[in-house]
Amino acid sequence: MLKSAILYTQYFSQTVFSSRIAYVLTELRKYYLSRDRYFRNRDVTPAEKKLALARAVSYLLQAQRSMSDDGMGSFHLVNGWSSSYPETTGYILPTLLQYAERNNDNNIRQSVLKAADWLFQIQKLSGGWQGGRVNEDRPEVVFNTAQIIRGMLAVHRFSGKEKYLEAARKAGDWLCSVQDAQGTWTMNALMGRERVYDSYVDYPLLMLYRATGVEKYRQHAVRNLDWIVYEKQHENGWFDDCDNTVKHNDRPILHTIAYTIDGLLDSGIFLNEKKYIDGAKKASEALRSKFEKDGFLHGRYDSNWNGSEHMILTGCAQMSVVWLKMAHYSGNNNYAISSEKMNKLLVILQDRGYRNESADTSGALSGSYPLWGRYEPFAFPNWATKYLADALMLEEDHRKY
Repeated sequence: MLKSAILYTQYFSQTVFSSRIAYVLTELRKYYLSRDRYFRNRDVTPAEKKLALARAVSYLLQAQRSMSDDGMGSFHLVNGWSSSYPETTGYILPTLLQYAERNNDNNIRQSVLKAADWLFQIQKLSGGWQGGRVNEDRPEVVFNTAQIIRGMLAVHRFSGKEKYLEAARKAGDWLCSVQDAQGTWTMNALMGRERVYDSYVDYPLLMLYRATGVEKYRQHAVRNLDWIVYEKQHENGWFDDCDNTVKHNDRPILHTIAYTIDGLLDSGIFLNEKKYIDGAKKASEALRSKFEKDGFLHGRYDSNWNGSEHMILTGCAQMSVVWLKMAHYSGNNNYAISSEKMNKLLVILQDRGYRNESADTSGALSGSYPLWGRYEPFAFPNWATKYLADALMLEEDHRKY
């Protein structure tokens, strides 16, 4: 607690006594003085959402241009740009490729290829990819490796180059080799503990099965998915062992809850397996009900879906993605309505209203709302903006069809 208080004192003091004080003042005004004007009484048009999408993609490209390599980092108001983050670079690549296809943008495609080649170069001999930022030189991590598989497969489909598929296969073989007998991952896992958000590992394995026809990838994914729905999900949809800490495992963050739901839903749809889809539906409906009642989502939820802590904008964008997928799969437009409301909220928060905002933050979502929330405080994680872009593109597609 003392360490956290000291850290926050440093963040506030270093921000307030710098040129970036405007960020804090704007957030204070939004959060304490002008909630109705900023949220309830504002409309966001499809044209504004389209602009928000373009600005989000611009931030992701800026996150690459600001690196000394071809990966993507995140900007912090106190510490500036981080080094590249292999995991999030990996799953940002499908987002950028999707946007490039919509806009026939070869410059973005070239940026994607550069990032993919960088990831290819830093793959470990085992087949895994390191955890954390690249300058930390950590060992391979299961979750991070699976997210880079997403990028490798997307770039393989786009380029036709076999080296990306081979990198994905090598990574998939490693994931299978370190899985526990019961279907969990504890070796090479964050904290060395089993976690249900590895459903977000399962779907990349199923994607790899689709690309290669290798049956073991499907089998290892199903083993973990069954463990989640049979052993770890409550009747009300909540999940045990869902947080990325030990201390707060009784009330996991929305970010990891959303990973879990999304992985179950994508896997269930791919496998045409009702038990996984139903598991995703129970949890996503619980959160949708909270959002419709409160107008926002908390950063954490306990086993009775009681919320606490400030909004985690990454998780909010992820839930928007989940609801739109659910709307498309089920035909229930209530999910799409909730997603559109969430996207409106996120677009409003993305726009800080600065006429000459720095390219280091323009178009980005902050980690938390308000800026000083506990998740990625005073920072603009590239993965939050990635999920905003995904949500806005899904909404565009839903509006068309």
